[in-house]
Amino acid sequence: MKQLLLLRHAKSSWDDPALDDFDRPLAERGLKAARLMGRELAVRDWLPDLALVSPALRTSDTWRLVAAELPVHPRIAFAQALYDASAADILGRIRKADPSSNCLLMVGHNPGLEDLAKQLAAPTSEVKSRKRLEEKFPTAALARFVFEGEWSALSSARLTHCLRPKDLG
Repeated sequence: MKQLLLLRHAKSSWDDPALDDFDRPLAERGLKAARLMGRELAVRDWLPDLALVSPALRTSDTWRLVAAELPVHPRIAFAQALYDASAADILGRIRKADPSSNCLLMVGHNPGLEDLAKQLAAPTSEVKSRKRLEEKFPTAALARFVFEGEWSALSSARLTHCLRPKDLG
């Protein structure tokens, strides 16, 4: 069974309007939410063996804070193509993931990440999680999918959880 974890970057700061979008840091709320999501991954034992991360500052900082909460550290790949990527581009990158990886964490951006999560959610998905996903996929939200097969053939998966920081405390 493969696990796919789609994590939207935590809340970023807009305090400096002169900063390029790529270079926006996390806001204080984002720092807290990223740590919270990392702790939640650890508690639930959803430990990725591979992380694919957009290299934008807010995504790499989200990853750094999440990773600090994990008991083990996966292989990591920063991919420029994940910055501002469409759902199709993200799925294409996932399909190229190392076949030996059983749990893949993708840290990226909306709208591509949310669009992909909605596309992947199979009819067998957990009803409450699907409803949450349809309502909103806010910053630091995490969608967990499971499926049988290879990354290269991924087109649909069972959404088991859609976690938002506000739901966790």
